[in-house]
Amino acid sequence: MKPVIRFAGACALLLAGSTMAQAETLKIATEGAYPPFNYVDSDNKLHGFDVDITHALCEQMKVECTLVAQDWEGIIPALMAKKYDAVVASMINTEERRKKIAFTNHYYKTPLSVAVAKDSEITDAQTDFKGYTVGAQASSTQAIYAEDVYGKAGADVKLYPTLDEANADLAAGRLDGVIADKFPLTEWLGKAGKDCCKILGDVNDTKADASIAVRKEDQALRERLNTALDAIVANGTYQKIASRYFAFDIYQ
Repeated sequence: MKPVIRFAGACALLLAGSTMAQAETLKIATEGAYPPFNYVDSDNKLHGFDVDITHALCEQMKVECTLVAQDWEGIIPALMAKKYDAVVASMINTEERRKKIAFTNHYYKTPLSVAVAKDSEITDAQTDFKGYTVGAQASSTQAIYAEDVYGKAGADVKLYPTLDEANADLAAGRLDGVIADKFPLTEWLGKAGKDCCKILGDVNDTKADASIAVRKEDQALRERLNTALDAIVANGTYQKIASRYFAFDIYQ
């Protein structure tokens, strides 16, 4: 019996070691179509603020992380289906989303802004946009705002799979305005959209928390991420990363 017991004990140790190794490997999703926060380069590699923050958090937690790109509309359903462990994709922490998933503390804050053509007759981001066509990324907080505020006031709201597609239609004159989070919209206007469009300004009372999403049952992971986030803010890693992308404070 003794060899059998020793063998069983060895198997138990191996299984425990395997379980511990698996517990220290995380799969993280981002969108890959939201520069400067997350985007894919010509070699199909992920880059951006969200990606760099993810790497810093994983290093702080001493875990091995794999990043995957996931289309925005499917990003919450896939998290709930356990295709990955967390989402670092500039997701805004909203009451509606909290019914399905949980969020860490914020890792930056952003208001909504509106962009229009340079010669547009629209003069204010708070305008009701009646009779105009406004674009936004589908399944986003800006889409909800566009439908609930501009749409109900008489605007035609058009939703797109990505912000880039909405911006492209604005540049081509197929939209009268685009509503989006301020920082990616500013990034686009500083590059591809600089010759065609301008920002009217921030939308009042829309500043919100961008946070990391996890499943509701994964509270231990949520707390580990919060602890790691506090650590990289305190030790200067966060600011070092942010300064690569922004000349102003986005943590706030």
